[in-house]
Amino acid sequence: MGPHGKDDAGRGPRRAAFLDRDGVLNELVLDPLSGAGESPLEVEEVRLVAGAAAAARRLAEAGFILICVSNQPAAAKGRVPLEQLLAVHERVRELLAREGVALAAWRLCPHHPRGVVAELSGPCSCRKPAPGMLLDAAGAAGVALGASWMVGDTDADVAAGRAAGCRTLLIEHPGSAHKRTGGAPAPDLRAGDLAGGVELLLRGQPQKAESSLASPTGSS
Repeated sequence: MGPHGKDDAGRGPRRAAFLDRDGVLNELVLDPLSGAGESPLEVEEVRLVAGAAAAARRLAEAGFILICVSNQPAAAKGRVPLEQLLAVHERVRELLAREGVALAAWRLCPHHPRGVVAELSGPCSCRKPAPGMLLDAAGAAGVALGASWMVGDTDADVAAGRAAGCRTLLIEHPGSAHKRTGGAPAPDLRAGDLAGGVELLLRGQPQKAESSLASPTGSS
């Protein structure tokens, strides 16, 4: 890896695809309290979105390193232990790995501004729409944010990507429509799922295989 976010051969900027998790990589589940689609809270509930793993592989083959950035506030709200959230995330990674997809790095924000668990409650710089997770992972991996994409299914994902200096792809998963209220800047691209979004994203992108670099924390 060379300086200024370029690869060692000087072939151009090191690009990342920052991927939200729930509704992009794995399916949402019906929350019994709200009745809306939310993150799975049990390992047994984790299912990949159809075509998501193949789409992620396409991104990696095109030279993007894959970094997952996900808000996971259920522990802060007192609904499940933090360890359970991590077990769910490990299950997502396991299912992706079975399909030949390895995340170069990942960041989870466990905080919530109105949580009930003191150490996980209050304001933070990592919870999207803040760009903290993207900035932290990009710095660790030497990523050029201007050459990278934030891919997510909520207004918060688009806002975080824009704040970080990335281009943005909004995945319009029907289960997360309640998190798309038009409160964020317009995304650069829209698609119904990751497979369709990657098809649009890769049009006109240089196709180049590039090795992945894991960050020191939250690495595969």
